[in-house]
Amino acid sequence: MAQHRKRPRSVAQRTVSLRTAAATLTLAGAPLAAGGAAVAAPGTTAAEVRQQVDELHHEAEEATEAYNAATETAGRAEEHLDRLRDQAARRTDELNALRRDLGAQAAAEYRAAGLPASLQLALAADPDEYLERAAALDRAGSRRADAVAVLGNELLAVERLRAEAEEESDVLADARSEAAEHRETIERRLAEAEELLAGLTAQERAAALAEPAEPADAATGAVPLAAAQDASPSARAAAAVAFAYAQLGKPYGWGATGPDAFDCSGLTQAAWRTAGVSLPRTSYSQVSAGTRVSRDQLAPGDLVFYYSGVSHVGIYVGDGQIIHAARSGTPVRMAPVDSMPLVAATRPA
Repeated sequence: MAQHRKRPRSVAQRTVSLRTAAATLTLAGAPLAAGGAAVAAPGTTAAEVRQQVDELHHEAEEATEAYNAATETAGRAEEHLDRLRDQAARRTDELNALRRDLGAQAAAEYRAAGLPASLQLALAADPDEYLERAAALDRAGSRRADAVAVLGNELLAVERLRAEAEEESDVLADARSEAAEHRETIERRLAEAEELLAGLTAQERAAALAEPAEPADAATGAVPLAAAQDASPSARAAAAVAFAYAQLGKPYGWGATGPDAFDCSGLTQAAWRTAGVSLPRTSYSQVSAGTRVSRDQLAPGDLVFYYSGVSHVGIYVGDGQIIHAARSGTPVRMAPVDSMPLVAATRPA
C-alpha cells in the first residue's frame, strides 16, 4: 500500500476502534486439508467435530464484528468525503467568481494605466506564492485590497478542503481494504465449518449446531412475551424485547441488520432502534452504550455480551433466557443466558 501522509488527529481517532477490533481477531482454525478446507481427522468423533465447528464459527463471528466495524468506518468516511468535496466545489465556485470580478477590474485598469502589482498578486494560482508576496497588500487601503484579501482566504480554504478530502480518501481506502480482508476470513471459516459438517449424519449435524441446554420450545419462546414485557424496566426496553421476539426463526446472516436476516449485533441494534435508541453497529462498541449491570441485575431488554473479545451479543428476555442471532446455519433463537461465557451486560435505556 502506498505511503500516506500523517493524518489529522480527528481522522486517526475515527479508526481506533477498527484497529483495536482487528487486533483481537484470531485466525487459528481447524486442521486444514491440502486444498485449504477443514476436514475431520480419521476417527474423529461427532463431539470433536462439533468442537471444531464451534471454534470456526466463533472465529467467523469475530471476523464478522471486525467486518462490521470496517464497513461502518468506510460508510462514515464516504459521507465525510462527499461533504468535503461539496464544500470544496462551492468554495471553488466562489473563488472563481472573485477572480472573474477582479479580472474584469484589472482589465479595465490595465487599459487605463497598466496592471497594478496588488492585482498581479491576487490572480496568482499558487498559495505559497500568494503568501510570500502578501506583504504588498499592507499598503493597499482601498476596497480592491479588501477583495484581494478575501480572494486569498478563499484560495487557502479551498486548498485546506482538498487536503482534508485527500486524507479522508485514504481512510476510506483503508477501511474498504480491512472489510475485504475480514470478508475473506469469514467466508473461509464458514466454508471450513461446512466441510466438517458435511461428514456428519443429519442427526449429528443438528446436534453440532444446537446450543447446550437449549429449551425444547425455543422456536416459540420459553418465556412468554407478555411476561417479558411486564418485567422490562422501561417502555423502550419492552419495545426492544417485542422486536426480538418477532425475529425468532429468521436466518442468521453475517453483516446483516434485517429485516430478513441478522447477525448478533445487527439484531440488538435493530431491536433498540425500534425503541428509539441508537446503538453502535458492533458488539464491542455496544458494550460501552448504556449502563453496566451485573448478572443478578439483568432485566428484559438488557444486552448481554460474551467471550473475552466481546465478539457476541444477545438481548435478555427474562427467566435466564436470551434471544440472539447465534451463527451461520441456525435461526434467531432463544438460549440460556449462561450457555456461553458471559463477560458483560448493559442497559441501553
